[in-house]
Amino acid sequence: MIFELLLFGLLTGFVSGFFGVGGGMLLVPMLLMAGFIMKEAIAISVMQMVFSSIFGSFLNSKKQSGVLVDGVLIGIGGFLGGLNSGFIVSSLSNETLQYFFIIILIASILKIFSTPAVHDRKEKNHSKLLLIFVGIIIGTIAMSIGVGGSIMLTPILVAFMNYDLKKATTLGLFFVIFSSTAGFISLSYHGHMLYTQGLTVGIASLIGVYFGIKIKHMINITSYKKYVLFLYIGTLFIMIYKTI
Repeated sequence: MIFELLLFGLLTGFVSGFFGVGGGMLLVPMLLMAGFIMKEAIAISVMQMVFSSIFGSFLNSKKQSGVLVDGVLIGIGGFLGGLNSGFIVSSLSNETLQYFFIIILIASILKIFSTPAVHDRKEKNHSKLLLIFVGIIIGTIAMSIGVGGSIMLTPILVAFMNYDLKKATTLGLFFVIFSSTAGFISLSYHGHMLYTQGLTVGIASLIGVYFGIKIKHMINITSYKKYVLFLYIGTLFIMIYKTI
């Protein structure tokens, strides 16, 4: 199983860096296919996110400026929301969590598909409280289903706050630092964390993150949107297959 976990880490890390996500939307289905139950998959996924999001955000900061303030505000909200995840995971069944994950995927696909990758309008200035509130809601939901939050945050930033898609995904990965750290604390406190497996996947993911970010900045934004949709739709089919 160690070889499989290392491979999962490499693939998840690449996806995390390229798409600006925590990687849980890919890692959770792969772990389910490998025989882990939903709650175990969530625990491993959350620990992996701590590794990939910190390293990925460090690499992104060298290539893209102007995201730090908004990222911190949304991240603070994500941290507060993520602290609730252990309680939610303990309260809901594996099947309920899987169906909830599928609903989130469908909503995100529809929103990204209907929204242009680049806006003609100027980016809005948003209140600090609004950004924190958005972070709290997303952090609570995301950490409870084992994803970093970008899967929900990116459509909101693009569709309602006028960020371009690449900047939104950069912010999304930054957000994952806070939400995944809170999720790790909460899941550990409630006795759900699998430390050995999570560490194995997390360390392997660092290599994937490096190459994912490198390739991301070489692709034009229109093509990038197509890749994002492809990832979301592929993950949706895997989750439906595993759940039904």
